[in-house]
Amino acid sequence: MHFNHYGGSAAQLSTALVNFCHTHGADDPDGLRALLAAHDVHTRTLSATQAAQLRTWADSLRQAYGETSLDHQVDTINALLEKGASRPFVSQHGGRFPHLHYFPEDPDVVTRVRAQTAAGLAHALCDAGGQRLGRCDRDECGLVFVDTSRGGRRRFCSLRCANRVRVADHRHRATQRQK
Repeated sequence: MHFNHYGGSAAQLSTALVNFCHTHGADDPDGLRALLAAHDVHTRTLSATQAAQLRTWADSLRQAYGETSLDHQVDTINALLEKGASRPFVSQHGGRFPHLHYFPEDPDVVTRVRAQTAAGLAHALCDAGGQRLGRCDRDECGLVFVDTSRGGRRRFCSLRCANRVRVADHRHRATQRQK
């Protein structure tokens, strides 16, 4: 599955932010800044307040993943867009070809991440009908993912989680056969 910039890299940023905050919390501003830089969101500093704001935003983003009701997912993403996106406009910054922006040219990092991730989830929803924003099926995991597989039937955040569930299922069946 191929997405445009917002449905692809911005949705991946959303996923990475949700998963980082799930595993690290807002107690690691340097790690969060490194994660943002890896997704082409550069900032010299990230204050504890900004990190906490991004943690709260990540908790809101999490609600859009793994939702079985399309209507609820649409409502969730619309609420994210209401809180996070500014008025879209066409930009040619840096001599680039005209492209859409969902945040001002020089926003603070929190404004940019909110706008970019909300738009990314909206594009992923509209481009793939919401079926591509998933939560790991392993009960103990809690991570989210954007399913870019051809068939769109991904159930786990990683091969590691898939293998853990399959091994546990195999062992359970083996135990049941022995009884």
